[in-house]
This record gives sequence, structure tokens and C-alpha cells, in this order.
Amino acid sequence: MQHSEEILIIDFGSQYTQLIARRVREINVFSVITPHTISIEEIKKRKPKGIILSGGPLSVYDEGAPSIDSEIFDLNIPLLGICYGLQLICSKLGGKVEPADDREYGKASLHREENSLLLKNVLEYSYVWMSHGDLVTNIPENFCVTASSDHTSFCAIENQKKKIFGVQFHPEVNHTEEGKKIIHNFVYDICGCSAKWNSSNFISTTVKEIKAKTGNKNVICALSGGVDSTVAAVLVQKAIGDALTCIHIDNGLMRKHESKKIMKMFNESLHLNVKCIDAVDLFLNRLAGVSEPEQKRKIIGNTFIEVFESEALKIENAEFLVQGTLYPDVIESVSVKGKSATIKTHHNVGGLPEKMNLKLIEPFRELFKDEVRKVGKDLNIPAEFIERHPFPGPGLAVRVIGEVTRKRLSILREADNIFIKEIKNAGIYNDIWQAFAVLLPVQSVGVMGDSRTYENVMTLRAVTSTDGMTADWFRFDSEFLADVSNKIINKVKGINRVVYDISSKPPSTIEWE
Repeated sequence: MQHSEEILIIDFGSQYTQLIARRVREINVFSVITPHTISIEEIKKRKPKGIILSGGPLSVYDEGAPSIDSEIFDLNIPLLGICYGLQLICSKLGGKVEPADDREYGKASLHREENSLLLKNVLEYSYVWMSHGDLVTNIPENFCVTASSDHTSFCAIENQKKKIFGVQFHPEVNHTEEGKKIIHNFVYDICGCSAKWNSSNFISTTVKEIKAKTGNKNVICALSGGVDSTVAAVLVQKAIGDALTCIHIDNGLMRKHESKKIMKMFNESLHLNVKCIDAVDLFLNRLAGVSEPEQKRKIIGNTFIEVFESEALKIENAEFLVQGTLYPDVIESVSVKGKSATIKTHHNVGGLPEKMNLKLIEPFRELFKDEVRKVGKDLNIPAEFIERHPFPGPGLAVRVIGEVTRKRLSILREADNIFIKEIKNAGIYNDIWQAFAVLLPVQSVGVMGDSRTYENVMTLRAVTSTDGMTADWFRFDSEFLADVSNKIINKVKGINRVVYDISSKPPSTIEWE
């Protein structure tokens, strides 16, 4: 979809590139990320109001380092270079970049030195976040220095006439105190954008597009019960009404009473046309004896496709399939080198569209998770549902470490239900990005009454995050953990030990499998 105004973010491999896009969207301007391999012709075609060059892990003088056509500086489009982006501007326009004697990582003090369009109303002294091993040692002709730090003389530069700006620090991260102000100055004052990007405008535009695309054909949607697929279904229904048929497959890998609860919401609150398919026996029989995580995922994915295809073929005149693909999934499918990579298997419905000759409707392929939640709220989906923690595509199969059996699933469900219920009772559910229990393939000795026990170990996991790309473990009060542990051991038969996971991502992942 081409937007009336957008900020184009050219990615050179920074871990913060998605964060730049989110910061621009937070101030109601659409942003799009593209690999550095984008051509000048494509940039001209997109007609962005501004361009941001991201950071990156390489040095501009490395052999094979990502670069860009110098013609970009003559397009008369405002341009902001961040970290590697600043160094690229300098190396391309006659400045000099060299390895730094003192590499700068983490917090640094920024000194704003003179009047600047980019740093307008920024405090004279503020903290910024650095992450670089190279330094600009000479700036291009007709540029002026607008800020410095203890180790970096050229911390911010600009050429107001050509509207080219560069900063050595990362304004997109929270650690940069005045970062949001700097991005606002660039997007509004320098690029001249207006606040046109919001969930209400998105809904009205997307509804029109879906109506035009589908015509009088039927549409099917695989409704897992997750936030993305549910919001997508409600949005598509708003566009085409009864022409949408949703299929919910109960695979036996959901949380306690989950299929029953979400079917009630689908029918009574959202009034969706949903068929519920009981495939519990099929899934669990195929998972019997399987312990390897990727094999479990493949069995679940293939079985899902088989069941879904069988049901979808019963719907006449169906030509479209709704998927809740998000923007990070799209970004992850293209590397910094511009080569295609495979989108994670659990993010989409495998090879189903090609197999059944279906055309895709992916209304959220330009949205981040938090933006989908906003759309859901505007569509009057209950807040309790919209604010739910993420749930993995393969469900509890990746939280039962080792073989998946009915008994082990039952133990996990009961413990997970107690954990989540206590979090909600404590009023901290929305402070946590994701919380869940994991059943380990480990047994330990315990004592209950006068008897010796030899039972299972349950791990509790809770993290804070903004997008799941990085995460830190949540700091529960010790009394809370003691109470939850006590409840799980007393109420869940088969558990005699509870542990809490205090690993961050990286180096660990959020899920265990």
C-alpha cells in the first residue's frame, strides 16, 4: 500500500531499525523499512517525505560494507543518518571515518553546541545512547557541528541547505533522553509531515481495499484465538460481512478451557461466523513419542494444514485466505543483504494458499503488534482479550519439554492457570509482556506429609519487552512467588518443585522450545 506521506527507513543491519520505525509511527506518521539495496528509482517512486539511514554492525571502510547510491543526497528529500548512517554520509560526501581509540557503548553526555534544526529545543546537556567503534574525524564541506560528547567531537552534524543531518548516537532508544524530541523535529519540522497515520484511518482505508479486492467471493480465516487472527477476522467481517467464514481448530494444545472460552466470545461478543473443529485426538496421536522441538512444530503445522484444508474445501466460492501476518514477520523475511529468507513457520499457514490456489488477505502486514491492539480496541473487541499475552503457534506443545501426552498437558494447564490467575489478581498482568509455565522432563525428590515423592519440576517464566525481540525477566515480589509456588504444589497433582526462570533475551529465548 502506498501512503500519502511516509518516512523511508533504509536498513544497514542495526538491531534498532524496527525501533526507528516504531518511534516515527508513535507520532502518527507512517514509516516503512527497506533494505539498503533499494534503488534510487524505487525511492523516487515511493516519494517519501524523509529518509532515515539506520545504524549497522559493520564499518563503512570494510570490504563489502553496505552502501548506497550517492544520488540519494541530490534528491532534495530530507535525510537523517543515525550512527552508521552518519558515517556513511560523511564517507560519501568527502568526510573521514576512522577506528576510534575509545569505543563508545552505552550512556554518554551530549553537549548541544549551537542552533540546530534537528536539535531544536533539546537541552544543552542530556544523556544519549552510543554504540559505535568508529569515529567521524573530518566532516564534509558545508556541514556544521551541532553537538559533541566526551569522546566524539562530531556527535551531530547538519547541512541545512541540503537538509542532510547526522547523529552518532541512537535517538530511537529510550536511554536517549531527548530522542523523541529529535525524531519529532526531523519528521515534522524538517520533513513537513502531518499526523495522518492512526488506527481509525487505517480501518476505514483497509475496509475499502478489502471490499474492492474480494468482490462477491467468499473468504476463509484460520482463527487460532490469538490477538492477530481475531482482530484480522473482525476487520474483514466489517468489510464483507457473512462472506467471511472462520475455522477454529481445537488441537488439544490450548490453555485451560481456552477453545470453549474463545468460541463463546467469537459467537456472543464478536458475532463471527465460526466453525469449531475438534481435532484433539488426531494431533495428540501424531505427537505421541515425539520429543524433538522442530519435529513437534512440523507435525503440528502439517496436521493443521491437513485439517484446515479439509474444512475449507467445503466452503463454496472461496478464493481468499485471511492471515494475521505482522510487519516484523515481513521485515525478517529480507536480510540486510536483500536476500529472501523464510518467514518463521509458525507465523503463517504453511503452504496452504499455494496448495489451495487461494489469494492472501494480510491486513496487518504493515503493522506492529501494538498497532494491531489499537485497531482491535477501535473495533470494540473486549480489552481483556486485546491485552492478552502472546501465545506460541504450536501452543503448549513447546511448553511441555519432551514428549507431549494428555497427562503432561493436563499438569501444565493446571499450573499455568494458577500462575496467570494469581498475576491477574495481583493487578500486574499488563506490566508483563508474557508469562507462562513450562513443564520440564525432570523429576525430583520431595516430601509430602510423611511420604517421599518423586515428581515433576515446573518452571515459571515472565518477561518484560516491547516487541519480543529482546526481553528481561520480570521482578516479582518474593512473597508472590512463594505463594504461587505453594498453590501449584498443593493443587496440581504431579508437581513437587517450582522454579523461576531469571534469564534474559539474549542470550536465552523467551520460550523454552
